[in-house]
Amino acid sequence: MSAQRILVTGSTGYVGGRLVPRLLDAGHQVRVVVRSPQKLRDVPWAGQVEIVEGSLQDTDAMAAACADIDVLYYLVHSMTGRGDFESEERAAAESVASAAKNAGVSRIVYLGGLHPDVPDLSRHLRSRALVGTTLLASGVPTVAFQAGVVIGSGSTSFEMIRHLTEVLPYMPAPKWVRNRIQPIAIRDVLHYLIAAIDLPSDVNRTFDIGGPDILRYGQMMNGYAVEAGLPQRAIAALPVLTPWLASQWVNLVTPIPRRIAVPIIESLQHDCVMNEHDIDAVIAPPDGGLTGYRRAVRLALAKINDGDVETSWQNASVDGAPSDPLPSDPDWAGHTVFIDLKVRETDASPAQLWTVIEGIGGDNGWYSFPLAWALRGWLDKLVGGVGLRRGRRHAQELQTGDALDFWRVESIEHEKHLRLRAEMLVPGKAWLEMQIEPGENGRSRYRQRAVFFPSGLSGRLYWLAILPFHGIIFNGMANRITLEAEQRPA
Repeated sequence: MSAQRILVTGSTGYVGGRLVPRLLDAGHQVRVVVRSPQKLRDVPWAGQVEIVEGSLQDTDAMAAACADIDVLYYLVHSMTGRGDFESEERAAAESVASAAKNAGVSRIVYLGGLHPDVPDLSRHLRSRALVGTTLLASGVPTVAFQAGVVIGSGSTSFEMIRHLTEVLPYMPAPKWVRNRIQPIAIRDVLHYLIAAIDLPSDVNRTFDIGGPDILRYGQMMNGYAVEAGLPQRAIAALPVLTPWLASQWVNLVTPIPRRIAVPIIESLQHDCVMNEHDIDAVIAPPDGGLTGYRRAVRLALAKINDGDVETSWQNASVDGAPSDPLPSDPDWAGHTVFIDLKVRETDASPAQLWTVIEGIGGDNGWYSFPLAWALRGWLDKLVGGVGLRRGRRHAQELQTGDALDFWRVESIEHEKHLRLRAEMLVPGKAWLEMQIEPGENGRSRYRQRAVFFPSGLSGRLYWLAILPFHGIIFNGMANRITLEAEQRPA
């Protein structure tokens, strides 16, 4: 594959944000066009691309964006369903098609939606098909991929499966949970998108793409449950739930906004499987074959299952895996995370603070509401956990891997941070992190963060149950630690 000059529209979206770094890794020159460049502020590759500010309907911006471009990726689609968005989608596609034709672009690559050949498509799928038709008629060789549910952390369809499955042990659902769907892993979508660069110039058509599994929507939810370590979910298909009512239900029990849930649910009214497999004749499957649904879910959950809390928290940095979260993903994407953050400015130096932090637990206690800590340890022991009084190896020094009451030292950096992983029995995964930031004139900032990844409905109820105590325990803990540090010898 020779290096190409590539324009990506939709670079702040789910697929575009994962495609750009892979194009850069392959040695291509990448330009992106965005309405708001500040949305790219935190993505790790922002400094490696050329950014053109403007909308797809801005003819001047698109002319500048398409200049000297070889391949254009069209990865933009409205999910709001508000107003006459079909006309807006058509106008945007016509604007891009005209700019690409005038600039002599060699190839357009579009990602649309997999859909059956029926007259009553949802507005969402109908508009995506219309965009594909517009680009195919542009006079620029175009490949329009048609994919179904994309599996990966941050994908809207996957996030709906994730949140519904984790929250609801029993789900009254519309009859479309019995419809057949052919999901595809995000890594396989990226494989096809990148391989399309080298397609011959006479290829100008749609291609259905999908993974190796055809499942009912209910099976997808229970497949997620198995990979997430949750019990199988009881799902009852109810004919009375209309798409509108179902979207209200999704909006109630998940963080996905109703304006996004509505077009997704409307698009689930029919089977969504590949009508043809012609793609195999022009683009070979990835090495090792296409990714099965359960493995795709496993990859999307890998960071949490591996205990890699740094890359699982929202807005965290990523290591490049296509199923990982990105800073540009919406706030409701990713595993549900509950955080209790306390920040204190103190006259204590980092060294003074560290002596208190490293000496925490064991006989020194937890600097707040000792009765509550003792009760939590007793309850943990009662249900078969390790209990609070496991103590610590050394009275003042900690090392990675040390047991610390019902915690385990997961990460430690002298005078900077201590992260503890909970080993008490809780319906989820929990961490307690204490950080020190040096300030001016010998002062410090103390940051204390409790993080909880709930498992299912019981995990969410557990967090809500203990939330009233956090104001007492964690506030008191932050106050006492900084006060104690100020009294230590400088």
